[in-house]
Amino acid sequence: MEGFLQLILTLDMSIRLSVVLLLACLAGLFSERAGIVDIGLEGKMLIAAFFAAAVSFETGSAWMGVLAAMAASLAFSMIHAIASITYRGNQLISGVAVNFLASGLTVVIGNAWYRKGGQTPTLAGDARFREITLPFADALRDVPVLGPIYSDLISGQNALVYIAFAIVPLSWWILYRTRFGLRLRAVGENPASVDTAGISVVRMRYSALVITGILCGLAGAYLSTAQAAGFGREMTAGRGYIALAALIFAKWRPWYALGATLLFGLLEAISNLYPNIDVFGIFTIPVQFTQALPYILTVVILAGFIGKAIPPKAGGEPYVKEE
Repeated sequence: MEGFLQLILTLDMSIRLSVVLLLACLAGLFSERAGIVDIGLEGKMLIAAFFAAAVSFETGSAWMGVLAAMAASLAFSMIHAIASITYRGNQLISGVAVNFLASGLTVVIGNAWYRKGGQTPTLAGDARFREITLPFADALRDVPVLGPIYSDLISGQNALVYIAFAIVPLSWWILYRTRFGLRLRAVGENPASVDTAGISVVRMRYSALVITGILCGLAGAYLSTAQAAGFGREMTAGRGYIALAALIFAKWRPWYALGATLLFGLLEAISNLYPNIDVFGIFTIPVQFTQALPYILTVVILAGFIGKAIPPKAGGEPYVKEE
């Protein structure tokens, strides 16, 4: 039974650690399905995390922090949209510029406001998202197997965790069961045919980046007001790039994105809970290796060792309307 409870603990931490990656991965999914490569996921999450923590601290409300995070991320998403859609700039360079801008601004504004080296004050009370106990969780806790699963794994998460997992089927429905989703996917595959049908490619791509900005805002807010208790310098720690690797691993599909990000979350949970893994008493896997596992998997995926992933055909290409 002790081993089962340890498994529940590991899965619980995996879920908590995967939420940021899941939201960022879905954000990248919408932009890339529309033909916009978005390297700037990292920067959007970073600026969102800062404003979520700052506004939550000032107002005492974590939900106000979420709104501020989405607004900040949306503003940066529009910078990327203007550069790559309106002015047809290089999408990779625009995304990298967004990352640099967010990295610098969070430090400068953080120092100016709080004098804490770019950090925000520690959040407490309603300024943070707290765990939600679902109905009957305490009553079912002692039921074998199902009790711990419901009480300790399904129950006890915060609101943003439930929202993130609910967005997965919503994203699938939008992309595959609505006219908007059909047009969005068509824009990423053949924008000329969409334009010929009288649908604005520019409007569809802007719409995709609006969704990307909102989802990155949620991811950043989760990072600083739920997973942590405030903002720290460069606290995204490459999660935007890991989310892009997960997106490739998921072959640009929402349900696969859930599985891919849970895998990355599991690897990070293992590195946190089991820093030194003993292998049959023969040798010990050092903590540095377990901590590097998510990044090693990122390199493996990007190198193309885990299956062939075919991106949207028009991805990364500015659309020029034919006269």
